[in-house]
Amino acid sequence: MLKILFSPSEGKNSGGNETQQELFGALSAREEILNEYNSIVLSQDEDKIKKLFGFKKFSECEAYICDIFNSPLIHAIQRYQGVAYDYLKYNTLDSQMQSYLKEHTIIFSNLYGPILGGDTIANYKVKQGNSVGDTSPENFYKERFSYQLDLYLAQHDILDLRAGYYDKFYKTTQEYTTLKFLKNGKTVSHWAKAYRGIVLGEVAKHNVASIEEFMKLEIENLQVHDINKIKNKTQIIYNIVE
Repeated sequence: MLKILFSPSEGKNSGGNETQQELFGALSAREEILNEYNSIVLSQDEDKIKKLFGFKKFSECEAYICDIFNSPLIHAIQRYQGVAYDYLKYNTLDSQMQSYLKEHTIIFSNLYGPILGGDTIANYKVKQGNSVGDTSPENFYKERFSYQLDLYLAQHDILDLRAGYYDKFYKTTQEYTTLKFLKNGKTVSHWAKAYRGIVLGEVAKHNVASIEEFMKLEIENLQVHDINKIKNKTQIIYNIVE
C-alpha cells in the first residue's frame, strides 16, 4: 500500500461537525503539547498569543482563540487551506477518492504532529518554526513518533510530498520517493506547492497502491526530467511544461 507524507498549511478552514476519535499514535501522546497550547490560547496574554500564532495584530488572533478540547472538529485533510490544498480540490473529489486521502495521507501538523488525513482536529494556529511555550513541535514529535512511524510505514511504499521543513519532524529510514519540480530549468517554490496538491489529487483519483503504479502515472503538464537515487531516497525531477 502507498502512504503519502504531506505538509499542513498556515491557513485553516473553521468549523466542523465531526466526532472526536483517537488520533494516529493516540491523543494521550500529544497531551503535553496540546495542554501547553491551550493554556497559552486561553491565557488572555495578548503578547504570548500573538507570538504563538505569528500575528502582529491581536485582532487577527481572534478566529483561533478557542478551547481545542471543546471545539468543532473536521477531518485533517479538510481543515487546511493554502496553495497545495487549493490545487488538491478535495471537495470536488468523489467519496471513494476522499476516503483514499483520509486513509493514505499522513499530514505533519505543527501542533498535532503526524496525523492521518481522516483524523479529526480542531481549528488551531502555530506559525511554522514557532515553539509552543517551551516546547519545539518538531523535536517533540521526532522524539515521540519516529519509531512508531517506522513501524507503521515498514510494510508500505512511501511518497514524500512534504516541504523540506517537515523532515525535522520525521526522517524515514526506509526506501522512499520524493519529487522536485523545475520550470524553465529552475526549481520552483509556489508551483511546487501547487503540484504537490495536484499530484496528491491524481494519486487519489487513480487509487495508486504502490510506487511502481505511481511511476506509470501520467500527470498533465509534468514531464519526467531525471530520476536520482541516493541511499534510501529516490527523487523524481519533473519539468513543468504548461
